[in-house]
Amino acid sequence: MLRAGLVLLGVMVAPLTGVWLLQRRLIYFPDTAVPIAGSLLPGAHEITLGTEDGLTLGAWHVAPTRPQADRGITVLVMPGNAGSRALRAPLARRLAAEGFAVLLLDYRGYGGNPGRPSENGLIADARAARAYLADHGVPTQRLIYFGESLGAAVATRLATEAPPGGLVLRSPFTSLAAMGARHYPLLPVRLLLRDRFPVTELISQIRVPTTVIYGSADTIVPPEQSAAVAAAAGGLVRVVDVAGADHNDAALLEGRELIAAVLDLARSLS
Repeated sequence: MLRAGLVLLGVMVAPLTGVWLLQRRLIYFPDTAVPIAGSLLPGAHEITLGTEDGLTLGAWHVAPTRPQADRGITVLVMPGNAGSRALRAPLARRLAAEGFAVLLLDYRGYGGNPGRPSENGLIADARAARAYLADHGVPTQRLIYFGESLGAAVATRLATEAPPGGLVLRSPFTSLAAMGARHYPLLPVRLLLRDRFPVTELISQIRVPTTVIYGSADTIVPPEQSAAVAAAAGGLVRVVDVAGADHNDAALLEGRELIAAVLDLARSLS
């Protein structure tokens, strides 16, 4: 019986050990190819960001493409967990056409950048982007953080450390543990997770104007989680529910309601 028990224990522990060791491969899905700005986002400038732990990251800075509409506001875009900045080029193009400057960040391990993604690593990368903008004269009150999905968790954490003028959270989840429990209900996710991203815990500390945008048909981040993030916000918050939109639909990548929400937030900074 002892031997049988040990065998059973081994059968149970082995897959959990595998999940523990490989879990970040189930969270982060980087496109490691180096994106070329010229073919995707004409006018974008290749820049480099230096992180506190010694990495050099590639990113894009985009000036407003309609100078007469220049709002004097920069949007720092923190992407989700998949792809690279190449996928966010349409968003940057739309924002630039509305008079915003845009910094498109790529995290470590993404878009040809060195390193491997982790919660602490992504936060360090966002700090580097924020520091770059500060060093180039972007005042706090003329800066909007835009976080997409997992990037909303990164933006929220950065806003607790260095509050911007305004915060846009697109399809935020309440915590990575809550997301993991939903998608892997048979695993003890809350015990296994190394990266936590506790969004609702942090958003209550933030007092800057905040906009939460999500799709009513999101099959990846449940709409009720995004609504819960908005309900937990510590400051003035606006909620934009895009009817019928799923997580990766164009409406939530670069759609009219998304851009209008950023514009409305920008007006509150004037």
